Amino acid sequence: MAKFEIIMPKLGESIIEATITRWVKNVGDQLEEDDSIVEIATDKVDSEIPSPIEGKLVEVLFEEGDIVAVGTVIAVVDMDGEDSEDTTKSDEPVKEAENNPEIVEETAPKTTKVEASVPSETKVPDFSGSDRFYSPLVKSIAKQEHISIQELDGIKGSGKNGRVTKNDVQNFLANRGASKSSATPAKAPTTISAPPVQSMASDRVEEMDRMRRIISDHMVMSKQVSPHVTSFIDVDVTNIVNWRNGIKDKFLAREGEKVTFTPIFIQAAAQALKDYPQINVSLDGYKIIYRKNINIGMATALPNGNLIVPVIKNADEKSLLGVVKSVNDLANRAKSNKLQPDEIQDGTFTMTNFGSFDSLTGTPIINQPQVAILGVGAIRKKPAVIETPQGDFIGIRHIMILSLAYDHRIVDGALGGMYLKRMKELLENFNHDTSI
Repeated sequence: MAKFEIIMPKLGESIIEATITRWVKNVGDQLEEDDSIVEIATDKVDSEIPSPIEGKLVEVLFEEGDIVAVGTVIAVVDMDGEDSEDTTKSDEPVKEAENNPEIVEETAPKTTKVEASVPSETKVPDFSGSDRFYSPLVKSIAKQEHISIQELDGIKGSGKNGRVTKNDVQNFLANRGASKSSATPAKAPTTISAPPVQSMASDRVEEMDRMRRIISDHMVMSKQVSPHVTSFIDVDVTNIVNWRNGIKDKFLAREGEKVTFTPIFIQAAAQALKDYPQINVSLDGYKIIYRKNINIGMATALPNGNLIVPVIKNADEKSLLGVVKSVNDLANRAKSNKLQPDEIQDGTFTMTNFGSFDSLTGTPIINQPQVAILGVGAIRKKPAVIETPQGDFIGIRHIMILSLAYDHRIVDGALGGMYLKRMKELLENFNHDTSI
């Protein structure tokens, strides 16, 4: 039997493990090239692993809910489509990986494994003495930080079925370091606990799904980390509305795609970031990281009510047509769960469109580790004062409200106001002769 091993693929620079959420194919199923085999989830995005070959799925090495390190063999395919009676030899590394989750089969040539030296008074954790499952990543951190198996077993897990996650271990290390430190007399911040909630007989109680839990934790963290301030400005977008009304049908006929207002706002946001690069930054303690690239995330509502933020990389370098194509492609694939992990990473600034749901404006929460987020409100017809050389008069104009929430640790009101004012100038002076 000619075997082919399916491995957990590289999912992005900062992602080193994923959770198997559902096996799409079962042992014994025939596979065509590009057939989806398994659905996986990371802390950033859900995805699918397609089969690179044709054959029969003869073995799966992990169950649904298991956390698997990148590079680990997760399934075996018989490229001949027939089972072989003698699979002992080829199954040895697979069974070893199954029995010892620490082992990760790399695609690169094998090298001799050298254990890092550990101080004599610190014992390397003996995971065989615990009945609890720990992912390869958690074990690696425990070894590097010299966490004993007793300490590890004492950590309350926040993962599925009480499984210990990377964040659980990092929180444990932060608290352990704080308790050992006597040099810092500063008082730790008081932890605020949510009040108890009682359900009534007629209530329906559901667990949050994995994505909603991630969003929830991320939003709470952002409000705790960044002191939020929000500024607002109204913008006359009549020129943009008239331009879009004039070209949208021709564009749809020519390209087979719709042109929305979102690409125009993203292009303007990117230009304003070039003019005010102090907003295209991140904070690392007291260090300011000025981002070279302008990568704008666009908050996208999913059919199930959750939210995801695909990122348009180097938005300032794209033409308006390029931004339109990127926006439509990312939005469509986001709603059909087809985004790749790299496509929701490395954002430096985010835009969220409240106007999609007819909201006038909002005060969005910053998408960490960014320092600002732009909110776009609904476009509405309003009476407005129009200034002309012949005098002022009242006219019907298309008005919208922009909001900018920013991290007051690094962005002051003056800078936030100047950014919004620049956005207003760019949008109100949009050239109605623009071609696309």
